[in-house]
Amino acid sequence: MLRAGLLRFVIASKKSFFFHLMKVTIILLILNLPTLADDTQEDLSKINKQAEKLKRKGYYEEAEKLFRILLEKNPQDSQLKLKLAFVLMKQRRFVEAYDMAFPVAKSEPKNSYAFAVLGNILLGAGNFREANVCLINALVLNKKEDLAWAGLGLLDFYENRLQESIQKLSNAVFLEPDEPDYVFSLAQVSARAEKYKEAADYYRQFLEMAPPADLDRRERIKGLMNFLRYIGDKSKLYVISGEKKTVVPIRVIRERPVIQVFIGKNKGPLNFVLDTGSGISVISEQTAERLKIKPIARGGKARGIGGEGKFEIVYGFLPSVTIGQIKIGNVPVYIRKFHAQQEDIDGYIGLAMISKFFTTIDYSSLQFSLVNYDEQQQSISQNSN
Repeated sequence: MLRAGLLRFVIASKKSFFFHLMKVTIILLILNLPTLADDTQEDLSKINKQAEKLKRKGYYEEAEKLFRILLEKNPQDSQLKLKLAFVLMKQRRFVEAYDMAFPVAKSEPKNSYAFAVLGNILLGAGNFREANVCLINALVLNKKEDLAWAGLGLLDFYENRLQESIQKLSNAVFLEPDEPDYVFSLAQVSARAEKYKEAADYYRQFLEMAPPADLDRRERIKGLMNFLRYIGDKSKLYVISGEKKTVVPIRVIRERPVIQVFIGKNKGPLNFVLDTGSGISVISEQTAERLKIKPIARGGKARGIGGEGKFEIVYGFLPSVTIGQIKIGNVPVYIRKFHAQQEDIDGYIGLAMISKFFTTIDYSSLQFSLVNYDEQQQSISQNSN
């Protein structure tokens, strides 16, 4: 046991040392760059290559410093301006990025990369309509503009056109297979589209291409991969059975709606908060232990509910959740420690569990209603006739 513990410590120490050494190397390189920049065109080319490597690995602040040094030597270089705009966008500095990219697109109306960068900036800032115009224009100019395909794929994702998103992101990966951002986006969209095994494979590919310097993020992705592989073996998630519609009473606790649900074959009702602001549902660690719900995957850290500390991310799987007369089978959940126990809350119902229903919370009558989507569509069709 002592040897195993010591071995784990040595491995962890080596990993920490590796990433620390990488960071120190980048800092030393940047400190030495001003003297390099005074030299030959070959030196500038080396700096540009290093900046591109840093950009691809996600070291955006360091890449920004290099691109700024290059721009000092070549202030009219539009491609450098666009590269700088891109790394500013990745740091969510959208105004600065826009101010850098827009003049280039305006002065070079046939520059497809300029419109691709500008479109992604607008997309990140939430201006979907103008982003779409820029990204489509980039593809009109150059059908092989991978960044434009990626941007349109993300736009489809945000607007819930999942199959179209997967197709466009796949085009981006085909055109630029070494760009880890595209692979990561494909993993996210595939998971949302319930293509869980494909999503796990894309996450694995992403880690092989660009392992995050943040060890905790790396562990989170590994845990998510294992979770996706587990649920990928299930025929289907969120399987609906029982009645087409149901109504259950709610209680309001600290301005949050709480309903009672039943998990699996357990007879006792459990108190769950309706939390449509989150995707996946959550069950408390204490309730999971009581119901003998075992973890199926784990990895990385997240903030605990009701507290300020961080705790390990743990995934679980519920055989079914019954709300009134409706049963929802095969429900993935997070298992988390709850700090505020005085409220007797067992979990939180996320949007994914009830996304196939029309839902209504009526605070005047203190009722929560669920209507199967197909049933509601049929009712609307009959009323229109």
